[in-house]
Amino acid sequence: MCANALVQAGVNVRIIDKRPEGLIAGQADGCQPRTLEILHSYDSTLSEKMFKRGEILHKTTFYNPSPGGGIEKTSSAVSINAPTARWEYSVNLHQGGIEGILLEAMADKGSRVERSTVPTAIEVSQLSEDLQNPTAYVAKVTLKNLEREEDDLEIVHAKFVLGSDGAHSWVRKAFDIAMEGDNTDSIWGVVDMVPDTDFPDFRTKSFVHSKDGTVFIIPRENDMIRLYIQQGPESDVIDSATGRVDKSRTSPEKLIEQGQKILRPYRMENKDGKVAWWTVYVVGQRVAVKYSIDERAFIAGDACHTHSPKAGQGLNASMGDTHNFAWKVAYVLRGWSPLSLLKTYESERRTYAQELIDFDKSFSKLFTDRPRTEVHQNGVTHEQFLGAFKTASGFTSGMAIRYKPSSIVDDTHQSVASNLVVGERMLPYIFIRAASSQPIEIHDMLPADTRFKILVFAGNMADVVDRAKLEALGEELNKPESFMRRYGRSEGGKWQVFDLVCFSAATKDAVSFFDFPEFFRWHWTKALLDDKDMHGRSGGSGYAKFGIDENAGAIVVVRPDGYIGTIAPLEDVAFLNAYFAAFLLH
Repeated sequence: MCANALVQAGVNVRIIDKRPEGLIAGQADGCQPRTLEILHSYDSTLSEKMFKRGEILHKTTFYNPSPGGGIEKTSSAVSINAPTARWEYSVNLHQGGIEGILLEAMADKGSRVERSTVPTAIEVSQLSEDLQNPTAYVAKVTLKNLEREEDDLEIVHAKFVLGSDGAHSWVRKAFDIAMEGDNTDSIWGVVDMVPDTDFPDFRTKSFVHSKDGTVFIIPRENDMIRLYIQQGPESDVIDSATGRVDKSRTSPEKLIEQGQKILRPYRMENKDGKVAWWTVYVVGQRVAVKYSIDERAFIAGDACHTHSPKAGQGLNASMGDTHNFAWKVAYVLRGWSPLSLLKTYESERRTYAQELIDFDKSFSKLFTDRPRTEVHQNGVTHEQFLGAFKTASGFTSGMAIRYKPSSIVDDTHQSVASNLVVGERMLPYIFIRAASSQPIEIHDMLPADTRFKILVFAGNMADVVDRAKLEALGEELNKPESFMRRYGRSEGGKWQVFDLVCFSAATKDAVSFFDFPEFFRWHWTKALLDDKDMHGRSGGSGYAKFGIDENAGAIVVVRPDGYIGTIAPLEDVAFLNAYFAAFLLH
């Protein structure tokens, strides 16, 4: 994910992997709604391939113990309760399939993964003049290709290093970065297979609680399902000497047998006897004490946070890490921002990881606790589980991520657009182009192209007063001292750092493209109206959706990663000048 983002930004990267070939099965489940939005922001073909190759989940069902023994369906719900999501569902595809989509995008830019390759030594210069110079090659990494002679080593000098090498990260250990947290006593088995079953909801996401434990069913691509199967106290898969799981003490057949017991009276067989992938694990909830060494060597993903897979956050949180990281590295490398910008990677993503783990502790406990029955009156009720499921959707969908105030998050003028939360992602909505009346999803105006999007909600240009305010704003933004001119780096009529888009509250019958002041109609695609499309099917009331006064307007600054950096009144360009001065270089 990180390499693809940087390659698309024109950064020279090398990505190594000790695996001789890519994953062909197993590991992570798929992408949640926010991750789909993020992939789409890099290239619409990324999300389109996910939809085509994966399994889209629309429904969740809940089963609990029945009075006569066995289990019965208690209720059903949408698969993800995320009403602000562009796509209100997750798409399940094994991790190798998701990696493959990213690798295809990288290959188009001439970049590939160097396989069968591992680092054997790493060091970062401690000379202050080197560390403070973003163009200095401060990292020295020794690489070993596992398919070559023992002494065939390569020394690589790099400006930055990122280790996204899993829960047992070599990079993290090489820099002696500690992890805080603990393992739980919760043990789970996982099996991917094509089922032969009479379980009615085998093609929906299903939570099954029985007196014998819990099973979590996830439909997968190619007719497969994934079974998460709770292991009982009699399980002996933990090696007492190491405290780690010993897979040789169990088998997929044993795991399926436990699942069959939980799913009674329904039948669950392995249709062709083949298991695409399986594992067994202990739930651990940990976060690294820091994410970087001198803002030159970094860790991401499972290397810096681990949690249970029940909420589907491992891969999604990890991809979110590097989505946050990549544009900041690009800015520093281009000389657009000082190295201090990279401190916000840790402050934003580590805070999120801690919040995620706190959530995960309570959410995963609902999976492991027994359901309430006549015998176990202190168990978890269906109402408790369903309530937690709905509450959890903010985290599971990725919609609840909110970055706290910092140099790049300033909520001083939050009230100017009350429904657009500073620090959260920009909400999707449809507007129409003034020149063509074509309906456009605003997210499609926010590509992850490393530019800040300056969204000017210009008020109603059919109103003389509002039109005069917009003319005045254009004059302010065009002054040499404005942030646009000072930091925008204009080249060939295009801003390198900023992308300016204007939205008028006027209707398509009241104004045309040429009614926009010249500064805001620099390209016909960048002037839009808050009105319905020609067929009346979409658009309209966008100002109300965002909580923006139709006449007062607002300026919304969307960061390169799609999160709202700040909001300002139309008249307060000085505020925006100060905001960008905090982290951009002239």
